[in-house]
Amino acid sequence: MPPIVSVVGKSKSGKTTLIEGLIRELKSRGYRVATIKHTPRGMNFDPEKDSSRHLEAGSEATIIRAQDRMVLIRPVAPEATLDEIARIFGEDYDIILAEGFKQDNAPKIEVHRKESGSPLSSVKKLFAVASDEAIETKARQFALDDIKGLADLLEEGFIRPQRNRLAMYVNDVPISLSIFPRQFITNVMLGIASSLKGVREVHKLEIFLRKKD
Repeated sequence: MPPIVSVVGKSKSGKTTLIEGLIRELKSRGYRVATIKHTPRGMNFDPEKDSSRHLEAGSEATIIRAQDRMVLIRPVAPEATLDEIARIFGEDYDIILAEGFKQDNAPKIEVHRKESGSPLSSVKKLFAVASDEAIETKARQFALDDIKGLADLLEEGFIRPQRNRLAMYVNDVPISLSIFPRQFITNVMLGIASSLKGVREVHKLEIFLRKKD
């Protein structure tokens, strides 16, 4: 799965603005970025009534297609984790930026403004803070407008280390692979794919298997 980083902070601290800046900066460097937005509890998202009728009839997922974009709607359990939600994207992204998800286990950037009072407390895996004042923290600190500095940190710490990756899920459970099985599986699959007629250089390989009992 692509690396996931959450941007957290108090209401109106500038989380969305920071993410917008990071998207533009990382995209200008040639990276593919996907995002996830956490909405407040009880807030409904229903861009098309007919799509809700599809879901109510039993569809597992539905896509609304407009002229220049599409929206995927898929029911999720209230306790769905950020990793489970991110799997819907697939693997073809360099990084996923999430807005919110303070309680999730993903690495986090906090956006802090002096006018909002004290920073968030007990944030798990906080590795950077974007702030308009110096605060007491072990995380690296950046100015709110230092988008390039934060993008450099994401590039070096998250994107580049995972540019080449192999993901495996068995029965929808992610499998952690050490170096040897990862290299072995990669070499075997590349060898099989490369031997097939019409296949030239392989940059991306997708295989899906569903085995019925």
